[in-house]
Amino acid sequence: MELFQLSRKSMADFLLSLKGEGELSPKQILQQAWAAAHAKKGISTEAFLDTKMPAIFEKLLRADLQNIGFSINEIVALGNQIEFTQLSSTAVQNWVKRDVKNLIGSPQIGKKYSVDQAAMLFIVEDLKATLDFDSIRKILDLLFNDLDDRSDDLIEPIPFYSAYAAIFEKAHHHNILGENMHDGIERCIKQEALQTLDSFQDFTDQQKDIVSNILVTASLTVLSAYYKSLTKKYVTATLFLNG
Repeated sequence: MELFQLSRKSMADFLLSLKGEGELSPKQILQQAWAAAHAKKGISTEAFLDTKMPAIFEKLLRADLQNIGFSINEIVALGNQIEFTQLSSTAVQNWVKRDVKNLIGSPQIGKKYSVDQAAMLFIVEDLKATLDFDSIRKILDLLFNDLDDRSDDLIEPIPFYSAYAAIFEKAHHHNILGENMHDGIERCIKQEALQTLDSFQDFTDQQKDIVSNILVTASLTVLSAYYKSLTKKYVTATLFLNG
């Protein structure tokens, strides 16, 4: 049975819809993501019946959006629906208790974490592909300020997550014919990061540099995670077929 996974951009849109923001409902986001993934195969009832709908999606579609929060296990379950992502409850528990404790803060919805806190943990997971926790804390501290007041952030967690997810998707499909692969991808990511800044509030030149550089960093780490995941697939296939 086929798994139902989301791109990072679709997950960002889904998280935004869970906050009651954006133009589409959570269900519509999932419908669009599924339809896009099956555009070439044809959209039919039979195709959907052959897709395993994750329990976390079913639960969130029934949730009260006015009071939505996540346990660690729910964050892990949701995060593992993102393409080439592997989260564990033990790891995330360590992050919130130690590694990025001051960045994430305490649960904000009773004993559960908010949608923004979940997004920040997904960002940490992406950055962890190439950065140590000290570096992660330092660069994210430049973006996110008061844990209880997102209005003073340089950029909020979900828009930031959405921005570098979109940049990754464009770079991933960038046509690099006729130019050095590495230079071509880097140039594409830098250009997209600068263009992305146009959609946000006015920044000072220093703030533009900060946000742009961290968008580039995050996009490159996702690209790294993609190649790491692809490598593991080939290793697993080789060992399974020839072991």
